[in-house]
Amino acid sequence: MNDHAVTLTQAERIRVASNIRPKDAATMMILDRSGASPRILMGKRHPGHKFMPGKYVFPGGRVDPGDRHMAATGALAQICEGRLCKRTVRPTSSKARALALAAIRETFEETGLLFGSAEFGAPERPPAGSWSDFAGQGVFPDLGAVSFVARAITPPRRPKRFDTRFFTIDASAVAKRIENVVGPDSELIDLVWVDFEEAKLLDLPTITQVIIQEVEARIEGGFAPYLPVPFFWEKNGSFVREEL
Repeated sequence: MNDHAVTLTQAERIRVASNIRPKDAATMMILDRSGASPRILMGKRHPGHKFMPGKYVFPGGRVDPGDRHMAATGALAQICEGRLCKRTVRPTSSKARALALAAIRETFEETGLLFGSAEFGAPERPPAGSWSDFAGQGVFPDLGAVSFVARAITPPRRPKRFDTRFFTIDASAVAKRIENVVGPDSELIDLVWVDFEEAKLLDLPTITQVIIQEVEARIEGGFAPYLPVPFFWEKNGSFVREEL
């Protein structure tokens, strides 16, 4: 068991719920590497939330049906798609694509940032809801800008369980920003740009802390596409770190 798996295993978790199947989810770490040291965008969750109140997190959430049908520019790198299809039930290119698009959509919903391209006009016939709002800004989401960097499954018997895929995207890939999305009555009440050392001092969920360290090491290793993607899940009461 590596150090990150030990950290996850030692985290206190109340296990009172009947066991449920994890929901597919996706989250986005936005990286700004334009300065001397990389920075990441963290959002503070509303203190009234039942799930992780007041914690600093990456924007993200559950995959929606519309994520399978939204038009996009670019394509997921083949190595990312292949890894997204590993260790999954009924793996398909469509599911891999939906996971990445969910990360882009959730980022839009929670931060107002639209990652994509405004060079092609507005996408036609977008799914209703957030994707319709996204398309209304004249932006296509860009799958080619997204990298798959980690996966983690919530342990059994937790009230909420997610099979979360962690993605990164460069801050330079933003095409547009909607103002006043973040505020005291929103899901995220604050956004902060922090370097990796500053991020570790925030009130973070344990898994977020672990993924930050994983991505920091990935950047130090050159952020090459061939670098393995860690996969954290619980086996016999302890977390294991496998590589996809």
